[in-house]
Amino acid sequence: MLQTSARLLKLLSLLEMRRDWAGDELAGRLEVTTRTVRRDVDKLRELGYPVHATTGTAGGYRLGAGASMPPLLLDDEEAVAIAVGLGAAVSAGVSGMEETSVRALAKLEQILPPKLRKRVGAFRSHTVGISFEGQTVDASVLTLLANSCRDHDRLRFEYRAHDGTESYRITEPHRLARAGSRWYLLAWDIDRVDWRIFRVDRITPVTPTGPRFTPRELPDPDVSAYIARKVTVGAYQRKVVATLHVSADEARQRIPERYATITPVDENSCTMESRADNLDGSAYYLAAFGWDFEVHEPPELRDRLRAMAERLGRAAG
Repeated sequence: MLQTSARLLKLLSLLEMRRDWAGDELAGRLEVTTRTVRRDVDKLRELGYPVHATTGTAGGYRLGAGASMPPLLLDDEEAVAIAVGLGAAVSAGVSGMEETSVRALAKLEQILPPKLRKRVGAFRSHTVGISFEGQTVDASVLTLLANSCRDHDRLRFEYRAHDGTESYRITEPHRLARAGSRWYLLAWDIDRVDWRIFRVDRITPVTPTGPRFTPRELPDPDVSAYIARKVTVGAYQRKVVATLHVSADEARQRIPERYATITPVDENSCTMESRADNLDGSAYYLAAFGWDFEVHEPPELRDRLRAMAERLGRAAG
């Protein structure tokens, strides 16, 4: 009986790990026959787990959604990750999640083993959150977008741009990313035939979703870095190019990749290319490093530097 119970737990864990499983794959993982897998699946159904079966030579199984929430099996690392994530939900920029997160965290901590409770407590007691004012994201919208990314469903929505103009978009959503308190959606824009990044708090979905689409090759293997570059650099209108009289390695240590592209010229100099809207800010940014440099683009930035030099000279005098 103990062996059967342990096998049922392992089977449930496998079904929760992946969306679809072939019967022979599960049999191989559990080291039993496919007939035993069918019997174990029937037992899980009796316990309330909605395991769906597909026809075929080997047969397939998928853990679906039921009428009520069945128990989940979590390993130690998953339990700690969920507890930490729930604790951080208050500052995650998702509206309507604070009270729900507290309730869920209380339930989880009640059953955590002492060693895991100690790990979660150490993390929470030695970290602090910083709140930033800004738009929050509705939890139902975020869930809809996440499901559309997972299921490869086309997504239609009204989008409000930075200047207030509104447009209707038909997209193939691929990834969600969070930067501070803001959430972004990386999607293929059907009408514009290109990748676009949308701020989630400016999205008003039009339901239902669909039809299904075949996922495209992402614009960059490192999606996080790609989105970071676009939202921190690509969104600005003015191109800034300067030669820095410092090695490229030293420049990269102080200038994050998401803010600028550093290209070596020789051992003691490099080219920095970035974008900006506020040229006064760019002037102070370049001067603050303490390196010698020359500005190539735009000419207006050189005017800002001359004006700043005069102000600093008067202050020093």
